[in-house]
Formats: sequence, C-alpha cells, structure tokens
Amino acid sequence: MDSSLIPEELHHASGEHEHDEEGNKMFGFIVFLLSESVIFLSFFAGYIIYKTTTPNWLPAGVSGLEIKEPAINTVILVASSFVIYLAERELQRHNLKGFRLYLLATMAMGSYFLLGQMIEWSHLEFGFTSGTFGGMFYLLTGFHGLHVLTGVLLQLMILVRSFIPGNYETSHYGVNATSLFWHFVDVIWIVLFLLIYVWQ
Repeated sequence: MDSSLIPEELHHASGEHEHDEEGNKMFGFIVFLLSESVIFLSFFAGYIIYKTTTPNWLPAGVSGLEIKEPAINTVILVASSFVIYLAERELQRHNLKGFRLYLLATMAMGSYFLLGQMIEWSHLEFGFTSGTFGGMFYLLTGFHGLHVLTGVLLQLMILVRSFIPGNYETSHYGVNATSLFWHFVDVIWIVLFLLIYVWQ
C-alpha cells in the first residue's frame, strides 16, 4: 500500500464533504425562500380578492397613488440585482476590491429604495387604519421593506467578513445566499409594484 496516496485521498474526501455541506446549506436556504414565497403569495391573493370585492376600495379623498417616484425606486432596486451579480463575479475572480465596491453600491441602492419608501409614506394622505386598502398597502410595502433592510444588513455582514484574511478563499456560501435573497426581494417588489401602483 502506497502511504504517499493517503494524504491526497484524505484531501479529496475532505473537499467532497465541504462541497456536500455547502450544497446542503444552499438547499436549506432555497427551502426558506420558498416558504417566504408562500407568505407573499398569500398576501398577493388577499390583496387581489379584497381589491376586486371591496366597494370604495380607496380611502375617502384618495384618487390613486403617485407612480413616478415608486417607478424610479423600482428601477434602482431591480438594477441593484445586476450590481450584486457583478460583486459575486469579482469575488469569483478573487478581486476583493471590486467585490467590496460593487457590494457597497448594492447597499447604497437598497438604502436609497428604503429612503424613498419612507419619504413616500410621509406624504401619503392615508394611514394603516384607512380602510382595507390602507391596511393592505402598509402591510405589503412594510413587510417587503423589512426584507430589503434585512438584505442590506446581510450585505454589510459579508462585506465585513471580506476583511478576514482568507475567509472567502474556499467557500462563497454566505455571499451566494445573500445574493439569492436579494434577487428574491427584487422579484417580489416587481410583483408588488404591478399590483399596487400599476393596477389602480
């Protein structure tokens, strides 16, 4: 028996174990996102049912929602999905500087979206208790806003971890999971934008 082959075999087995573990983690994260999708789909169904069956859907004195600023925020949020993809690509190339720059840009775009939402809320003429529409509007946009905030905080975490020497040399699971979460948040917002702002 050639003892010189043992370390190589052990290294190969260790690599397979790490790959399987990372794959299992990603599978678990995808299951989590699917469960989140069910929650949002329930909200979407409720919104559609209420909108199509409730007389006087909009609160008194409200004729509709302003669409210009939300549309700009939507473009920025959707564009941030492409930016975080570029961050992932730079990390795969072991370019930490590029990774950090694109990640900071993604965080800035997500923060801009949240700020735009807060400004919109401050100028609305109705509140959470202003009929069914008011409740559904704040529930949907607020719940999504919490997900955007979570995504920005996750990006901050992986940014900080990029300064740990050698942290991303073997595994990019945290970055890939955060990026997937961000794409999920963007897709959900596109549906919300169409339901709430376009379908008036």
